[in-house]
Amino acid sequence: MRFKTFGFIKHIHALCCNNQRRQFSSLIIHTVCKRRQIYIKPIKLTSLVCVYSSDNKKHIFEIEKKAEAIKDVLEQKKAKIQNTEQRIRQKGIEIVRDLKHQKKITGQKLKVRKEHLVKDILETKAKVREKIEEVVEKENVFTVPNVLCITRIVMSPYLGYIILQDNYNLALGLLVFAGVTDLLDGWIARNWEGQSSKMGSFLDPMADKVLIATLFVSLTWQELIPLPLTLLIVARDAALVAAGFVIRYISLPPPKTLSRYFDVTHATAQLAPTFISKVNTAIQLLLVGTTLASPVFGYVDHPALKALCALTAASTVVSAISYIIKKDTYKVFRKKK
Repeated sequence: MRFKTFGFIKHIHALCCNNQRRQFSSLIIHTVCKRRQIYIKPIKLTSLVCVYSSDNKKHIFEIEKKAEAIKDVLEQKKAKIQNTEQRIRQKGIEIVRDLKHQKKITGQKLKVRKEHLVKDILETKAKVREKIEEVVEKENVFTVPNVLCITRIVMSPYLGYIILQDNYNLALGLLVFAGVTDLLDGWIARNWEGQSSKMGSFLDPMADKVLIATLFVSLTWQELIPLPLTLLIVARDAALVAAGFVIRYISLPPPKTLSRYFDVTHATAQLAPTFISKVNTAIQLLLVGTTLASPVFGYVDHPALKALCALTAASTVVSAISYIIKKDTYKVFRKKK
């Protein structure tokens, strides 16, 4: 009932505000309920409207006051948020600057560390090289006997070419020259001071093997020496050369690099041919020499040559066995401290 009366008064106040004022002296308000009728005392409309208007204005003023207060609070919150955002932005800038500075410092430290590591590696490498030089002897390989051996090796292919051209007179002369150089390099190495070298112990037999193999192959091509004998001698010499390379690898102290392996100034082992091997080399040279001279002096296919071929084959087999049986055919060389 009270709410309906208040709504009615509010409606009358709205009519008064719309300049629809009327002259009413009094008003009797009847409120009808579902069960009974209630009579309210007559009241003056003008005083009722004024009371309602005053209360409404006061309520609106309080709402406006609260709105202002809320607005002030929001402004303060906004200012605090802006200050917080500014502090966060400033802190982010400082963090980025610190990270860049730290990165720069770290980069400088790493650079210095890298330089120290490179320096340490170079120093260690130099020390290792010095240690290697102390272990492995360096010798002078440019000696007269070594030059004579290289001369025989270089001359061997040309000698084979001369034989294939049937120029036996020139080939015989070159063979005599090669024999003289073989005798000279051994005599000089034994009698001249500073001419003996560990490299020469490998180079001299290698030069002999290359010369003999070239002569055997070329004379076999000319059908002056049997093919089976040539195959036997070449196989034995190839095995000896391969064994020399293996000995070089075994005797070379670490690091085993190609540059150090083929560095002829580093003597790591010394070859000691057996006595039967020296005899076999002399018999082989005698065979190729007499066979090469046979077309010049006219005794090709002489029985003595055939017997010499058989002797050469036997000595070759025995010398190969001697290298396998004997254990002192080479010795690893180390520098004494």
